[in-house]
Amino acid sequence: MSYDPSNIFARILLGELPCKKIAEDEHTLAFEDINPQAPVHILVIPKGSYVDWSDFTRNASDVEQSAFTKMIGHVANIAGITDSGYRVISNSGNDGHQEVPHLHMHVLGGAAIGPMVSKR
Repeated sequence: MSYDPSNIFARILLGELPCKKIAEDEHTLAFEDINPQAPVHILVIPKGSYVDWSDFTRNASDVEQSAFTKMIGHVANIAGITDSGYRVISNSGNDGHQEVPHLHMHVLGGAAIGPMVSKR
């Protein structure tokens, strides 16, 4: 999968599409998912053009990686789900069912999320 500069998250970062922002810093943006799968469903994206976790860990600066990781914990705290628990998910590639070619983490909480994956 290659980076598509017209993907939905790139367009949000360019201000072409709106989002319900939760938090933002120089390197990351966090916002509500438009199709929430849990009472709390926040997306955290880097502002750089990274396709997935592998691309990000290979090519993002240490500062970008640190900011991204810290933002995940920060939005969980803002959402009030740190005590009850939450799940962080990143889908990568075809087998991981990645739909948007821009790295993003789903922060899910606010209720029991269920089993990690279903058995085959």
